[in-house]
Amino acid sequence: MILYQLPDPDIERFIEEDVPYGDLTTTLLGIGGEPGTITFTSRHHTVLSCTEEAARVLEKCGATVLSILPSGTAVEAGTTFLAASGSAASLHAGWKVALNLLEYASGIATRTAKVVQAARAANPGISVVTTRKSFPGTKKVAIKSITAGGALPHRLGLSETILVFRQHTAFLGGVERFLDQLAPLKARAPENKVIVEADTADEALIIAAAGADVVQVDKMAVGELAVLADEIHRKFPGVKLSAAGGINAENAAAYAGTGVDILVLSAVYFGKPADISVIIEP
Repeated sequence: MILYQLPDPDIERFIEEDVPYGDLTTTLLGIGGEPGTITFTSRHHTVLSCTEEAARVLEKCGATVLSILPSGTAVEAGTTFLAASGSAASLHAGWKVALNLLEYASGIATRTAKVVQAARAANPGISVVTTRKSFPGTKKVAIKSITAGGALPHRLGLSETILVFRQHTAFLGGVERFLDQLAPLKARAPENKVIVEADTADEALIIAAAGADVVQVDKMAVGELAVLADEIHRKFPGVKLSAAGGINAENAAAYAGTGVDILVLSAVYFGKPADISVIIEP
């Protein structure tokens, strides 16, 4: 798996946040010029993310990367996946910056992988996608991490997707009046899928009949969702059904088993970071 890498200005910003004026402790101890190594080792089953960026942090601080496993690699406890050598000054400057990046990113990737595995065990063809609810300023890391875990972004932002909520149709006189404008909307943006959110199963069927590409429902009970998925696929075979709201690793299999085409979730962004051991030694 080859994933994108964050550009150097982002890497430099991460370093500048932690080491804006040098490392006072290492300088006062007088050990900065001593040679050493740093190793990063998993403490539990982990799907790695941002190993490339962590390596670049170390390189920017003056270290030389000796070994690295790529983002998306699943490792067990005790696996050393990144190692570098350099001066003590370079290793200490990059230590926590690299570790924080690895732990937060790999936490997201590991949670994502659990959801994807559970969902696809119940429905091998299902697509798992994540919302734009990542913490502000972390989108590049978050999207790389969910991709490392096997998911894809639902929406990267407002600029490239069409997703119509009730908050939009309220300005148009309601859902039914909006649906009268659906065909012209699709004609104006022929390269885009039009997704429309429904509040109820009956509304979902009306939206599907009107020609939406994807009907999205939020927080619908699993039993009701299974009935709706069957009806939409029988009556409107070209329309996809996505389920959103409260989906996580514990219930992903149940939702996937309803027959929906897409699971939309935010839960993977929130939770404990991965636990990674770091050793720095001469």
